[in-house]
Amino acid sequence: MKSILTILFLFLTGIAFSQSDFPDFLQGTWKVEDKEMYEHWDKLNENSLKGFSYSMNDGQIAISEYLEISRKGNKILYTATVLNRNMGKAINFRLTKADSSFTFENPKHDFPKRIVYQKLDETEIFVQVSDGGQKGFSFKMKKAIETVVERDTTVSNPNYDSALAQKLGADDYGMKSYILVILKTGTNQTTDKTLINDSFRGHLDNINRLVDDGKLIVAGPLGKNDKTYRGIFILTVKTIEEAEALLQTDPAIKEGLLDFELYKWYGSAALPEYLESSDRIWKVNP
Repeated sequence: MKSILTILFLFLTGIAFSQSDFPDFLQGTWKVEDKEMYEHWDKLNENSLKGFSYSMNDGQIAISEYLEISRKGNKILYTATVLNRNMGKAINFRLTKADSSFTFENPKHDFPKRIVYQKLDETEIFVQVSDGGQKGFSFKMKKAIETVVERDTTVSNPNYDSALAQKLGADDYGMKSYILVILKTGTNQTTDKTLINDSFRGHLDNINRLVDDGKLIVAGPLGKNDKTYRGIFILTVKTIEEAEALLQTDPAIKEGLLDFELYKWYGSAALPEYLESSDRIWKVNP
């Protein structure tokens, strides 16, 4: 009896969901009623749906956000990454209800706090976006007719993902331009330990801020060398001037404890994709 009550509790509180409680019906392309706005979802496996929202302007796709619904242990998460919002951070909403409608909630987020997908029939869904109360909006979406697209003969990679390439700003070679920063010992030779400690604490804090802002994707120290080189950054900005302005927010650089050299660098546009994994493998915060 106790085990039955436990299972019932888990179900009612939304802590665990069965394999059937997954919104597979979202697969395909959906069009907002009376608007040129769409969502497209692909089922990757039994535990993952990936999608994106977009609008059509003069026949061109303009992506506004990237979406994912995935099973993580005993949780089902709806993840939204809105372009040019939240400093590029993905926002997670947890599934709290699953039947004919699927309710995802994040009470700590400013807006929205609740997203609901309700299946009306095989060709129509109802979507609600709200603060969990009266503030919000809703709309119907209809299943769009899938169009057959001729193979793009300019694409030689069978694994090419045009949506991902656009998200990452990749060119036809999967590459993009960055700024490489070589940090080196500065001209300030002070022995003031308080200044040095505070400046390098601020240096580390500034690194984290630049990562959160989506401006810095690689940072790390160099081993001892005869050039007084101390470390490197790779910045996701296009010009030397932008890089210089960002570096002036670093206390160790402002105090002259560190100096820098800047170079334009051409590398894989997929480089930022490692950041999500990097936040799951460190044990001690420096």
